[in-house]
Amino acid sequence: MEESRRDRKKRETRRRIVMAAIRLFDEQGYEQTTVTQIAAAADVDPKTFFNYFPSKDEVLFVDVEQDFGVLLEAVGRRRPDEGPGEVLARMVQEFAAHRRPKIPRREPEELSAAARLAMTTPAMQAKGLYLMLELQRRITDALLEVFPELDPVTAAAMTGALMGAIQQASLASVRLGRSQEELWQASRHGVEVALRGLLAVPPRGGGPPPAPEQDPEQDPGQTLQPTAEESAS
Repeated sequence: MEESRRDRKKRETRRRIVMAAIRLFDEQGYEQTTVTQIAAAADVDPKTFFNYFPSKDEVLFVDVEQDFGVLLEAVGRRRPDEGPGEVLARMVQEFAAHRRPKIPRREPEELSAAARLAMTTPAMQAKGLYLMLELQRRITDALLEVFPELDPVTAAAMTGALMGAIQQASLASVRLGRSQEELWQASRHGVEVALRGLLAVPPRGGGPPPAPEQDPEQDPGQTLQPTAEESAS
């Protein structure tokens, strides 16, 4: 479906606001930057800013709820021949196909500025961590809905391994000053690394092994002490 002129104008306005905010945050600090300054730099009225973002801390987290919906819907469409690892892999593929065309091209310097803000600004760190944990919880719940026999701990570990691999691979690419195309390649590589373990989990994947039984009279600290043979070796 071809983008309408009105939608294109809205997308361009949103991009101007985002880029102006990132530049000002990077130049003068997040706390020191006001919505009025961002609006002026983007050549829009402050009221226009609030038509797009409820607050300045939302600027780096555009369309988050819509993105969450794409990921969760992909999990919900589990195919009969898919295991949990295959579902998560397809989820990422469908999200990339949805999201990538909507992201404007950015230079490495712009990517670095956005990443620097996300990693060093307390408000951005807190917001990003909250959103990541919330997303992982919701993906885990969705995975358990389509794989009711899957152990909840295993489902959470799979989701965390995948999302963590994507996040860290992407951040590493940005820190190295690589291009936006290389950033996408890095995220795909993160998925590939994670999937080497995820695809080994069957639909009825069991949970972690039970804790070993302990003699109630034994000092718990003794279990951490090496034996005489271990010390000698």
